[in-house]
Amino acid sequence: MSAAESPRPSRTATRSLSLLAAAALAACTLAAYHGCFRVPFVFDDTTAVLENPSIRSLWPVWGAFFPPAEATTMGGRPLANLTLALNYAVSGTDVWSYHAFNVLVHVLAGLALLGVVRRTLLLPRLRARFGSDALPLSLAAALIWTLHPLQTESVTYVVQRVESMVGLFYLATFYCLVRSSDSARPALWRALTVAACVLGMATKEVMVTAPVMLLLYDRTFLAGSFGGALRIRRGLYGALASTWLLLAVLVASTGWNRGGSAGFGSASPVAYWLTQVEAVAHYLRLSAWPHPLVFDYGVHLAGGPGEAAFCALVVLSLASATAVAVWRRPALGFLGAWFLLILAPSSAVPVATQTMAEHRIYLPLAAAAVALVTGAYALAGRRCLVPLAGVALILGFLTSARNEVYKSPLSLWGDTARERPGNARAHNNLGMALSQAGRIPEAVAEFEASLRIQPADQATHSNLGNALDRAGRPTEAIAQYRAALQLQPDFAPALYNLAKALYETGQFAPSVSEYESAIRAQPDYADAYKGLGDALQAVPGRSDEAMGRYEQALRLRPDFAEASEGLGVALCASGRAPEGIERIEAALRLKPGFAKAHFDLGNALVQTGRVAEAAGQFEEALRIDPELAEANSNLGMILCRSGRIPEGLAHIEAAIRSKPGFVPAHFLRGLALLQMGRKDEATAEFEKVLELRPGDPSALKMLGLIRSAP
Repeated sequence: MSAAESPRPSRTATRSLSLLAAAALAACTLAAYHGCFRVPFVFDDTTAVLENPSIRSLWPVWGAFFPPAEATTMGGRPLANLTLALNYAVSGTDVWSYHAFNVLVHVLAGLALLGVVRRTLLLPRLRARFGSDALPLSLAAALIWTLHPLQTESVTYVVQRVESMVGLFYLATFYCLVRSSDSARPALWRALTVAACVLGMATKEVMVTAPVMLLLYDRTFLAGSFGGALRIRRGLYGALASTWLLLAVLVASTGWNRGGSAGFGSASPVAYWLTQVEAVAHYLRLSAWPHPLVFDYGVHLAGGPGEAAFCALVVLSLASATAVAVWRRPALGFLGAWFLLILAPSSAVPVATQTMAEHRIYLPLAAAAVALVTGAYALAGRRCLVPLAGVALILGFLTSARNEVYKSPLSLWGDTARERPGNARAHNNLGMALSQAGRIPEAVAEFEASLRIQPADQATHSNLGNALDRAGRPTEAIAQYRAALQLQPDFAPALYNLAKALYETGQFAPSVSEYESAIRAQPDYADAYKGLGDALQAVPGRSDEAMGRYEQALRLRPDFAEASEGLGVALCASGRAPEGIERIEAALRLKPGFAKAHFDLGNALVQTGRVAEAAGQFEEALRIDPELAEANSNLGMILCRSGRIPEGLAHIEAAIRSKPGFVPAHFLRGLALLQMGRKDEATAEFEKVLELRPGDPSALKMLGLIRSAP
């Protein structure tokens, strides 16, 4: 029996093989992304997840459809924002459910691609050439697409689920369209086509091209002509076109510019378009050779036509070849159009925050995967399947390795800064990661590198100020905050940081003024209200005002443990110790490992005469933070007063080691030494107090007593 006469597999066997292929695709994708489930939130995840109040509740459900303007990645994308709310309901800010959702969407998108390619290869126009191996070919294409490391950003980076979700809905529209062409219930599948398109429009703007690409697909593989497609499915295309109205409403809801991050007023259109020519050529290269991959390309714009000339030649050649192929080789033309038209929205409308981004290639990459597989099959037949499987395996290993880079902000931004040394934002974010890791000198160096590239960035000046402050260089830190404010006088973070630095250097009245400026610039700035409470508490006679500011901070953020602790301290200072103790205990319920709150609770308990309980709180504070000098000093004082002088002295000396210039600890050490009969050492200690605080009356009194004693 010849191959042409060989019987086709039964429907049951075909279904079993399809399920096996789907299971293989899902298993391979999970294997490639197994390392992503503990990847932390990074970059835009902060505003879209951690600082997005609209995802905190699922009721009323419409509230989750409307993120604040600051969550720019989710603005005008209600369905994507709703999925974040669902994740928050499942796991709060624990990352695992967010990544599980992203991987699930990617698997489903891969399955949709498998289904679209398989059914397309079985259509009359392609069946003779590819039909006998449609399933293995479609599996190879879907595996290469799903496992390609270029997809990592769209899967592992939480907020870029907008790209993978719109990819799923985009592919679903094609699957439903092709099913409608040979189904006994075409109306159902056409309704599903429109529904998928609506969901895509509610996810990301790139869906705008779907109705056009569906018409081109229909003309190429189903109807044979545009006229025929419109005649057969006129109602379908009318309904698809109507989904553009939904997209227009959603884009309008962002002010047509996504909070200033996109639109023709956000960047020079000509410079941006020249940059996109470079970007498209770069995406083509990465499709074939995915190295090096870059998480954030920054805001680079092409310097002029000469800089983009070669890339323009490449892209124009591809566009010209696609235009010719659409008419003469429609299947090839469709793949070229898929690649270029899906990139068109982000290439045409300037995106100021990212002029190039790998997540934009998520859907266009499908054309490259299908072209590779069908081209290899046309040249080598079934012999190409094993090499294609090898390509997919290699890509899967590369994706797994790429996920390792995402394991921490330090590794991700370190890799980005190495690959794009001219990206100021990468150096700034690497500086922040280094600062969080306690590597302050390296953080300072990265912030300075960022400012050499982009000197007029107020946020980086403020971040450098924070690092200098932590490095014990407060004067330089204050200078950086003032530099930030020269660039933007109402920049609330710099006003807050300046106020904090002034407070820490004992300049309490100026600190109050700057905190108030920060609040005027950002009225809902809970941290600034808390800081203002601290500063007012340090100014004589303003304790009542301090309590009011702490209460305002708690109204804005009820789970703000530090504000509750500050209010407790203020209540104790005003003679309301029982209320103060309640507030500090509330802070500890919110934040059990809060060393300073344990210390403050110890002080409050001392104030109410509960000295033994106070000692326990100081011990707990030291268990959490062994270097907390004040807790060591106060615990030492309690022990000395209870007659356990050697133990008390040990804690006092530990306080001095942690904080050599800590006057109260030096004074207590003098008292302990005096109790132990070591007058000469006690004298030296009281003299040290006078050196640190000239004219200290308590030290002078003790020295007078020692010298007057027989």
